[in-house]
Amino acid sequence: MGLSKSKLTRFCQCPKQFWLDENKRGLAEVSAAAEARFDEGTRVGELAKRLFGGFDDATVYDGDKLDLTAMVERTAELTAAGAENICEAAFSYGGCYCAVDILHRTARGYELYEVKSSAHVKQVYLIDVAYQRYVLGLCGVKLVGAYIVYINTDYVRRGDIDPRGLFRIQEVSAATDGYLAQMCDTVAAALDVADDPFEPTVELGERCASPYDCPYIGYCERDLPEPNVFDIYRMGRKKAAELYYNDGIASFDDVLRRGVKLSKMQKRQVESAANGLPTYVDRAGVNKFLAELWSPLYFLDFETFMAAIPPFDGLSPYKQVTFQYSLHYYDGEKLMHREFLGDGRTDPRRALAERLAVDIPTDACVLAYNKSFECSRLTELAELFPEIADRLLKIRDNVRDLLDVFRGGYVYDKAMGGGFSIKKVLPALFAGDRELDYNALDGVHNGQEANETYMRLSELDGAEYETTRRQLLEYCKLDTLAMVKILEKIKELSE
Repeated sequence: MGLSKSKLTRFCQCPKQFWLDENKRGLAEVSAAAEARFDEGTRVGELAKRLFGGFDDATVYDGDKLDLTAMVERTAELTAAGAENICEAAFSYGGCYCAVDILHRTARGYELYEVKSSAHVKQVYLIDVAYQRYVLGLCGVKLVGAYIVYINTDYVRRGDIDPRGLFRIQEVSAATDGYLAQMCDTVAAALDVADDPFEPTVELGERCASPYDCPYIGYCERDLPEPNVFDIYRMGRKKAAELYYNDGIASFDDVLRRGVKLSKMQKRQVESAANGLPTYVDRAGVNKFLAELWSPLYFLDFETFMAAIPPFDGLSPYKQVTFQYSLHYYDGEKLMHREFLGDGRTDPRRALAERLAVDIPTDACVLAYNKSFECSRLTELAELFPEIADRLLKIRDNVRDLLDVFRGGYVYDKAMGGGFSIKKVLPALFAGDRELDYNALDGVHNGQEANETYMRLSELDGAEYETTRRQLLEYCKLDTLAMVKILEKIKELSE
């Protein structure tokens, strides 16, 4: 049971990643986003088990770990008994193991269903299914169909979740035939790598982030200088890899010395870091931006979540749900603050929209960071609640974007590292300021954590519920306070 479907797909992405999983797993750095996707996939998988009504589950645990041998034995018992639907149906042959999400018995044979939490069928899923077809073929299982089950984003929840409505089902036998024809060789190559005591040599490149971000990227880039060619703003990994492997260009000094063609922003990034330049300020550009603002001035930030399984009626899968906002504004010379946070148990959007329509005057200038996000949410809320649409759309039309200052190249500091998110800009302009340090916050430090924390809020009560709400409020409040401070800083720099 040395090879599984997840291991096989990782091998296809990168043999080195596969080998490291087998031999140096402790070096992996799994992102919060990857963990969230895994958890979402687990929830989706549990719901999909009901696709064909009743089912038998072949899952067996030994303590807190799966007992793969017992699962294979349990599956054999269920198939012998004629079970119609077996979830996590496990099979093993010659060091190859797989657990089929749903194995559905028909009069002609079995159908294989692979469940994914994505809204699209991706190439890597086809490899996954081809491997399962290969293992089940070795085990003598008669397959008469292979399917991918994925999320139907057109589904709208009305009452209890309807699994048949939530999912789309696509037959992929023909689409996986090519991968199946090569699977014997692919499996042999993977098992050879697994048995090799030496780490394979694989060049950095696009595979490091496709189809999934590799958790070993830090390990594989450990010998590169900091910063390096892979850090250049909007330079694809393919181009960076060509410069590194074909031309021997690694450091920013190499980039400048070899005269690599760069965009204006890339050149500024590389020159600032290589030469230790002070903060660059285009005063005319900053002042042009400032001239487009007016009073009263409001600073707005939204927090949202997206869920594969819609938690509220009227909601579709992966629909953005705005559950929180922070609002700083000036009352004369005094900085004021207002905020809203849903309760985590009911749909927050109407209450949020109604409060926001009161909190922001329709003649106010509203400053956001990456305004396309806030404007899109305002448009969605206006479509949902036509009785206050005019106010919401007037607010939307008055939104200006603080990101323009940095994306437009008006202000740049080498500490930004070629990134212009607020999480890059803020520490670059206010190094060492604990008041403006996201890492100093308790519990919630970024948007991904805010999303996940809010999704858990309904499961909490008492002191834990109140503490978690406070953490969410403090995080979102820092987002708008950060904008206030950044605006003050760029005014100072432009003088």
